[in-house]
Order: sequence, then structure tokens, then C-alpha cells
Amino acid sequence: MTYAITQTCCSDATCVAVCPVNCIHPTPEERAFGSTEMLHIDPVSCIDCGACADACPVDAIFPVDTLAPAQKEYAAINAAYFEDRDRHPDSGADAVEHGPNFHAWGSPSFPRVLPSDLAPLRIAVVGTGPAGMYAVQDLLLHTSAEVTLIDRLPVAGGLVRYGVAPDHPATKKVGETFARFHTHHRVRMHLGLEVGADVTPQELAEHHDAVVYAVGAAADRRLSVPGEGLTGSISARTFVAWYNAHPDVAHDAIDLRAERVVVVGNGNVALDVARILLADPDALARTDIADHALKALRASSVREVVLLGRRGPDDAAYTTPELLALKHVPGLHLLVDDDDPRIGAAIDAAGTNDKAAVLKDVPRGPFDADVAPPPGRRIVLRFHSSPVELLGSEQVEAVRVEGASGERVITAGMVLRAIGYRGGPLSGLPFDEVTGTVPHEGGRVTGMPGTYVVGWIKRGPSGGIGANRTCATETVATLLADAVSGALPTPPHAPKAFHRLARRRNRRVLDAKGLMAIERAEAARGREAGRPRVKLATVDELVASARRRRVLR
Repeated sequence: MTYAITQTCCSDATCVAVCPVNCIHPTPEERAFGSTEMLHIDPVSCIDCGACADACPVDAIFPVDTLAPAQKEYAAINAAYFEDRDRHPDSGADAVEHGPNFHAWGSPSFPRVLPSDLAPLRIAVVGTGPAGMYAVQDLLLHTSAEVTLIDRLPVAGGLVRYGVAPDHPATKKVGETFARFHTHHRVRMHLGLEVGADVTPQELAEHHDAVVYAVGAAADRRLSVPGEGLTGSISARTFVAWYNAHPDVAHDAIDLRAERVVVVGNGNVALDVARILLADPDALARTDIADHALKALRASSVREVVLLGRRGPDDAAYTTPELLALKHVPGLHLLVDDDDPRIGAAIDAAGTNDKAAVLKDVPRGPFDADVAPPPGRRIVLRFHSSPVELLGSEQVEAVRVEGASGERVITAGMVLRAIGYRGGPLSGLPFDEVTGTVPHEGGRVTGMPGTYVVGWIKRGPSGGIGANRTCATETVATLLADAVSGALPTPPHAPKAFHRLARRRNRRVLDAKGLMAIERAEAARGREAGRPRVKLATVDELVASARRRRVLR
């Protein structure tokens, strides 16, 4: 029986590398890689060896005959990818004619050839999220580099810890892949150390051959409409950080007394926040959601979430797997507001493999925005609709939206903007205000030899976890090419001197042993509560747990 890739696919292509018959596509060498929502297994060529399932870092691959009811659609989704040659000419769509093992193998490629006498590089990586850790993985597995790993928070993980929804535990498993490098003998960790505050970028560069910045996109885009500053107008980034116990967000930052919430945007983050707002608290109690968020959601008055999407159902920003998952949430009802005739027409005309086709069995009808939500829990999908003003004296009371049928007012007590993240300027580095990124050439920061970027601060806030792997590969390749050519500046100080400097500047800096103590503490709290873990939600709690490492066994 063939295997199938399911919803949680991270597209980092680990599975592609281990497949013995080249039946997983698109591969990193194919044009479609990075533009598809997930990878796919050809059911005709799959030999049922299970190597891909063993290698998958997010547990997204299963035998078709064992798929859970909510995942059975993925058997057809995987097969459908190989039925249309025009959409993926690289993958060999004539599978039915040629049978197993028909996919052509590319020529062997060895893009990196390092001189045998290349001295071990001393490299600092700033940021412990997926982008930074894919760079660290590449350096440790393929070179003899020594790595200084830095994060401004006293715990590692970045968006794996603080950006993935708590009801997506499989996606968080990629963190286990990265965690094995935290204690690597060529890695020194400095958690709770902020570059630009505790140490300067210049000081970091003076102690290392190269510095790689993987700091992500920590800001969010604005709506730029009147009333955006009202109480109750919040970024989805803040809401996600709140339910994930991020130390930067106060426990009482979110007020859930409103019955209706409007979410501006319809990407995957928008679906995440809508789903969490309406989730069964008892189900969330089996996850690692923040204690304060779980308590607030138990007392929540929210019964309806309205998603405003600027585009139509055929061009929505969310991925098909995320929308499919939303349809299978127990007790959650979906409604497509079809006041615009283009919406129903797009859904009815959608082909089997089109994104809008997922909505064909979702009820459509008018949405009455002036009355209280009906009983139960409901998400209203409103396409071709944009906010033009948030209404209220001090607190958000309603949203004026514009669509094909004109303007209308939607009564709501909270508005979450989920229209994208944005990178911010870094001390000592050039910054492009338009794109929210650091200017670079193949990851090399423009005009700064020995300085590199990777991840969202390099390419903008696009792509999921797996996209960072190819991004890191490019940056590391550029760095190594510079090392071989002699383009890296020679640092005047050794990394050991930097370790002493870091601890003089910040006495609360933690190392890998401190991180392991935090992991044990959170796991112990989870066992007591019958949960996978209970996160520590403040810097003081995290540091105190790390210092009690001898007690927390």
C-alpha cells in the first residue's frame, strides 16, 4: 500500500533525500519546488518502503490504508498532483503508462568542494528558529565549523515554539530535529543575550569569522485605516504569541468578552487564530497552550469569527490543507457569505484540484452582521472584502467593510489583523524599509563582508518551516565560497573571549544545560497537569528554572 503526505508537511525535502525510487515531488531541483503547498508521493511509483515516513521531521507521512478519517482526502490529493503534466512537467506525469520507478533521476551534483586544508570556521548564528537552525545543521554536518548560537530569549525555538498553533503538535516536532544540535560539541549557546543591546554587531564580528543573522520578522503590517488604534484592535502576531506563552506578551493582553471577532486576512495565521478562538477548551487542555490563555478561553464569550479576505475563494492566501483541517474541527460550523455573486460562481466553477473546490460542500448564505451570533461556534468566510474603518469611542465596536455590494458595518468587539509579518531594522546592518529585509546577495549582507542573513529577514515573511532549509543552504554556500576565496575578514579576538564578554554584559545568559533544565521543568509541570508540557511564560520563570537544574530531574 502506498504512502501519502498529509496536512502537516513542512516541505523541507528530508523525505525526498531518502526515497529510493524518486517518487516524491516536487524535489528541490524542480521548478515547482517552493511554490506548491506541500510535497506529494506518486502512488504508482511508491514501493511502500516507509523510508520517507521514518525521515519526516513532522510526522506528516502515513500509509494510505491507515489514514484517519480527517486525512483520507490526502490519498487523492497526492495522486492528483501527478495527473496533470502541464502543472508539473518535471515530475513525469505519465505514471500510469510507465509503472513504478519511472521518475528520471537528475545528474549527480556536488556544488560544494571545500579544500582539505580549510581551517575550522568560527561562526556566530543569531536566532534559534528554523532558519538559524537549518544553517547550523548545514554547518555542523558538512563542515568542521565551530558555532556560537545566540538568542535574545532565554529559551530556543523561535517560531517553532512561539508561532505554531498548540493544536498542531506534529509541526512542533521539527524542533526535536533542531534540539539535537543544541548540545553538539562544536556549539556554544548564549540564550537571553540580545545583539544590539548586550553586545554590538561589531563586537560579535570581532570574535568570529562570520556572523549569520536569522532574526525573523518580529513586527506586523498595519491596516492603515481610521480607528486602528482603538482598544480591541490587535495584531494576530500578538494573539499567537499570547496563546503560546511568549514572554513579550502580558497574560492579560487579550480580552475575550466580545461575542464576535473580525479577523482581517485569510492566510494560515488567520485560520489559526480563528480556530483557537473557537476551539473546545477541553481539547486545548491536551496541548501545550499557555495556562493563562487556556483559562481565558474557558471563560470566553466569543462564538463567531468573521474572516475578511481581500481576494476571492480561488485566490485565498490560506493553503488547502489548512482549510481542509478547519472543516474537520468537531462542533465548528463554516459559512460562506455569498452576498457577492463572484464568490458562488468561483466555487461552483472550481476544478477538483482548485483551492475553491474545498468550499463546495460548505453552506453559503447571507450573513447578518447587525445581530448577535447564532448559538454554537461559527466561522464566516467573507471574500472580496476589506476594512475601511474601525468604529467605536475607545473600544472597537464595529468594522466598516467595503465589498462588491458596497459598504456595510459588522458589529464586533475585537479585530485581529492577520495581514502579514514584517522585519525590522537591525543595529549596525543596512535595512530596506520597503521590503522589511536586509539587502543581500545570495545571503551576503551588502557592503559587509563576513555578515550574512537567512530566513524572513533575508527574503521577507514568506514560506513555511521547510522553505528555510533551501534558504539556509544558499546562505551557507555563499559563506563557504567567501571562506574559500579568502573574502572573510580575520577577527582580532577568539570566540572564547566573546563568551567571557557575553557573561560580563549579561549575568542571566543561559547555556545548553540551562535550556535542558527548562525543558525538564516544563515537562514535569505537564506530567502533573496531564499535558505534554506546561510552558513557563516569563523571562524570570525561565531563568529561575534553568538555575534550578540540579533539582529538576
